[in-house]
Amino acid sequence: MLSTPLLALRSPTALPRDARDTLFLLAVIAWVVALQAAHIPVWTTALTAGVLLWRAWLALKASPLPGWPWRAAVLALALVATWVSHGTLVGQDAGVTLVVVLLALKTLELRARRDAFVVFFLGFFTLLTHFFYSQSLVTAAGILVALLGLLTAVVNAHMPVGRPPLAQAARIAGGMALLGAPIMLVLFLLFPRLSPLWGVPNNNPSGTSGLSEEMRVGDIASLALDDSIAFRVRFDGPPPPAGLSYFRGPVLSRFDGRQWQPLASDFPSRLQLAADLRPQGEAISYEVTLEPHRRRWLFVLEAATQAPVLPNNRVRMTPELQWIAQRPIASLVRYRAQSHLSFEHGPLNTSLGLQDYLQLPPGFNPRTLQLAHDLRKQFGPGPQNAPALVDAALQRLRTGGYSYTLEPGVYGQHTADEFWFDRKAGFCEHIASAFAVLMRAMDIPARVVTGYQGGELNGVDGYWVVRQRDAHAWTEVWLQGRGWVRVDPTGSVFPGRVGSVQRLRAPTGALAGAIEAAISPNLIALLRANWEALNNSWNQWVLNYTQDSQFELLRSLGVDAPTWEDLAYLLLALVVVASSAGALWTQWERHRQDPWLRLLGDARRQLTKRGVSSTDATPARELAQRARAQWGDEPARAVSEWLLRLEALRYAPQSTDSLGELRRQWRQMTWPARASS
Repeated sequence: MLSTPLLALRSPTALPRDARDTLFLLAVIAWVVALQAAHIPVWTTALTAGVLLWRAWLALKASPLPGWPWRAAVLALALVATWVSHGTLVGQDAGVTLVVVLLALKTLELRARRDAFVVFFLGFFTLLTHFFYSQSLVTAAGILVALLGLLTAVVNAHMPVGRPPLAQAARIAGGMALLGAPIMLVLFLLFPRLSPLWGVPNNNPSGTSGLSEEMRVGDIASLALDDSIAFRVRFDGPPPPAGLSYFRGPVLSRFDGRQWQPLASDFPSRLQLAADLRPQGEAISYEVTLEPHRRRWLFVLEAATQAPVLPNNRVRMTPELQWIAQRPIASLVRYRAQSHLSFEHGPLNTSLGLQDYLQLPPGFNPRTLQLAHDLRKQFGPGPQNAPALVDAALQRLRTGGYSYTLEPGVYGQHTADEFWFDRKAGFCEHIASAFAVLMRAMDIPARVVTGYQGGELNGVDGYWVVRQRDAHAWTEVWLQGRGWVRVDPTGSVFPGRVGSVQRLRAPTGALAGAIEAAISPNLIALLRANWEALNNSWNQWVLNYTQDSQFELLRSLGVDAPTWEDLAYLLLALVVVASSAGALWTQWERHRQDPWLRLLGDARRQLTKRGVSSTDATPARELAQRARAQWGDEPARAVSEWLLRLEALRYAPQSTDSLGELRRQWRQMTWPARASS
């Protein structure tokens, strides 16, 4: 014979209402936490799942909830684990972890409606924390489902009588959401744009393509290509040639033998070289939609002469032509820029600061130093021979059997030596680093520039998509009379990486390979392009709706120079219009309510004025009896018969009276002259 809990599991409709409602709420909380699982420690997800399953089992068995010592013990354990995981109990990541734990633990106190309301509000707050990490369309869809689930639970909690089906509560919750949608839209369009405080990046040293503040050469045995989007670009005119699509990022000038880093923040300003940007030719205009990367870098085509404009964030250009924002890019931003693909920059003649781009650590790469000595002996030293030395190094890359690979293996201490003489293989970081070391060894100032190169056109929306796998590293060398000159040694090793859409692809797994074999590659590419275009529309029209967009909306409404006052006036006007519309709707709703009930209400009010007491719940037959008691049978005959006919109209299908006729008779009613003694 099945036990009661197992029977309940097989027949959910047989569950008591308390158990059913509790299980539904636990399922909604599980969904809320599942959305956050990628951003909280594994132990948090496991602990939350255990607590929710424990609470579900207690609900099925109708067992008493655990006492406060159990809850206190679990909370203490969670506090210790949070401290170990984050090193603190405050801050964004630690705070989100604790909120999730508290949400789960609160279900162990779910005894009364008051406790349920606390769980509801904690659930809504936890939903907000999802936007700390992602504002994508997928995240928004998941949060919408959770929101409707929580609203259904709230509505259900306000229906204490009987056993209303959850579907009915869900319909009411959906109707509430639809009624609130216009208010949400108005607030979205007119409420002040506030920059959210998103998360701090996790500096994970795993080998995935992308950019960081430093470049450590040789520590990554294999590189996994990341197809996530770094930014999108829309050109006002024809796009530039792929071979000239260099989006400049961090410039790395210090080298300690293994790691390239930017110049130190306390580097003396008197030794810094001026940017001295000299643009040539016509500029191209474009718009960049940059995904949040939690750094201060902005990406523009080399080289931009004017600062991109960001909302509530100032931008400056470093002497190395890198554009830096005052605050990290923590949310999706959109900015316009103009760039000159042909340009020169840096000093034309030898300057004091150039020696910092010649520094090499002692004791590293002796064979590369010897190669530099041999080349200088062959072509001659001095700035006048620097172009020939650069060409000789590039020729060696083209003809020396070098290759571009995603799996070069881990390098040893002498990374440049291993690349030039042993492995002869690597990805762009290895090639750019080895080339820069060789240039410095030949007394040619050199530095490594990181950024993105290339991109691909999405034919659905016309945006160029630059992905993390398009991250690239190249070098700049200083030449007498020309300044800094871009040299991309990777193009000599693997020309397909630069100047075309050809890219190395990471090996696909068994599942991905089976999908590709079963579905046409063209169909996969089309679906992907449409999905990314949909996400781009979400980014452009929702996530990137900024203060400028609000003012542009006012301009479209005829406001020449919009200000915050104009925005406030418009919002106030909409509030007045909405309030007036609500008042009119209330009047209309009162007018269209049940006319039979309205006529009965009029009868009650008239009888009350004439001494016949009643309430809003007094039926027509009871009113007739009270009228006869007040005035006597004969004087109250007409009123009593009218009330009984009104009742028959409602509840007797064979009644021949009409509501209009009864209303007319009521208006012509002859009232008794005096009450009976």
